[in-house]
Amino acid sequence: MTTTTLDLSALRINGQRLWDSLMALAKIGETPKGGVCRLTLTDLDKQGRDLVTKWAREAGLTVTIDKIGNGFMRRPGRSNALPPIVTGSHIDTQPTGGKFDGNYGVLAGLEVMRTLNDHNIETEAPVEVSFWTNEEGSRFVPVMMGSGVFAKAFTLEHAYAAKDIDGKSVGDELARIGYIGEQEPGDHPIGAFFETHIEQGPVLEDNNVTIGVVQGVLGIRWFDCTVTGMEAHAGPTPMALRKDALQIATHIMQEVVATAMRHQPHGRGTVGMVQVFPNSRNVIPGTVKFSIDLRNATDALVDRMADEVKAFAASLSAKTGLDVKIEIVSSYPAQAFHDDCKNAVAKAAAKLGYSNMPVVSGAGHDAVYMAKLAPTGMIFIPCLNGISHNEIESATPEHITAGCNVLLHAMLQRAGVV
Repeated sequence: MTTTTLDLSALRINGQRLWDSLMALAKIGETPKGGVCRLTLTDLDKQGRDLVTKWAREAGLTVTIDKIGNGFMRRPGRSNALPPIVTGSHIDTQPTGGKFDGNYGVLAGLEVMRTLNDHNIETEAPVEVSFWTNEEGSRFVPVMMGSGVFAKAFTLEHAYAAKDIDGKSVGDELARIGYIGEQEPGDHPIGAFFETHIEQGPVLEDNNVTIGVVQGVLGIRWFDCTVTGMEAHAGPTPMALRKDALQIATHIMQEVVATAMRHQPHGRGTVGMVQVFPNSRNVIPGTVKFSIDLRNATDALVDRMADEVKAFAASLSAKTGLDVKIEIVSSYPAQAFHDDCKNAVAKAAAKLGYSNMPVVSGAGHDAVYMAKLAPTGMIFIPCLNGISHNEIESATPEHITAGCNVLLHAMLQRAGVV
C-alpha cells in the first residue's frame, strides 16, 4: 500500500456512507418510535455484531474477538510492531435507546478505515476499530463490562457470572451467540484511543458549537439516604408532634441540588429515586429512602460535595431527632484525558474549520477504562436537545460527518502517514 499525492489537509470522510451505515445498523432492533432496542448478548446483538464485522472484513480489516466478546478490527500500517491507534465504542443499546449512542463511535471508526482505503493511504502505525461488550449495563451489570475486564477493573470470571433478570449468565450468552474469542482481555496492545460520541447533553447545542473537545469524565458518587421517623395518622397528629421522615428527606434533597449549585461549573446533584413507607395518603411517612447522585470534574470536588451533604444531614438529624443514614453505593473516579489526544482533537477541529470548545462528559464511557491503559481522548458532537438513552435521540448528518472528519485527522496525527 502506498500513499497517493492527495493533500491530507483536504481529506474528508464520505458522510453519506457513514449515515447510511448508521441507518442500516439501526434497522436491527428498531422500535416503533424510531429508536433501537438491541440489548447486549441477545440475538439482535449478535446480528449487529455480525453486520459490523462483515463490513470490516469487506474493508480488508482483520477481526479479533477476545474472551469477553470485545472486537478489534485492524488495518495494518507500515510498522506493524507499533501498538495500534484505536477508535471505537459499543453497539449494544438501552431498551428504549437511539440510533447514535455508541453506534456512532464504532461506525465512525469504520468510516475512517474506508476513507483510508479510498485514498490508498498507508499509516505508519496500524489503526483499529473496537466495539466493547455491554457498555450500557442495561441487561447485565457492571456497566462498561467489556472495557472494564480489558482494563483489569474486574475479572473475566466475575463478568461471566453476571446474570440478567431471567437468570441467564454473561458466559453462557456469549457462548450461545458465538462471541467468546481466544484472546485474553487486555493482551491486545493499544497505542492511543479515541472515542467519538454524541454529547448526551445540551451544552454544545446551547453554545451553537460543532465539536466538543472532551477534557475528561466527571467523578461520580452514588449514595442511598434513609431517613427514619414515625408513621402516624395524618388527622389526629398535631404538626408540632410529628416525626415526618418525608419532610426531613425533602430538606436533604434540596441540599443535594444546592450543593451542586455551589460547585459550578461542573457540579451535578440529582435525586432520582424515592421510596416512601408506608406510602399511604393519610399516613405520615415513617421511612424514606432516596438516591443521591453527586458528580464533579475532580475526585476532590466530588468528595467535598459529599461531605457538605453529609454534614447538612447530620445537623438536621441532631436538630429534629430523626435518624439519617447516608451509605455509599458506588464510586467512579474522575478521569482526565491525555493532553496529546485532547490537542490532536482540538487541532483537527481547528484545521477543518469547525467551531469547538472544551467540554466534560457527565456520563461514563469505555474511554474511561482505556485512559488507564493508553493516551485517550473523546470527540463530542451535538445531539438534539441533549437527549439520549431515548428513542427520539437525534443528530444531524452534518454533525455526524464533522465528528468523523475530526476523528480521521486526529487518528492520522497519532498514527503517522507514510
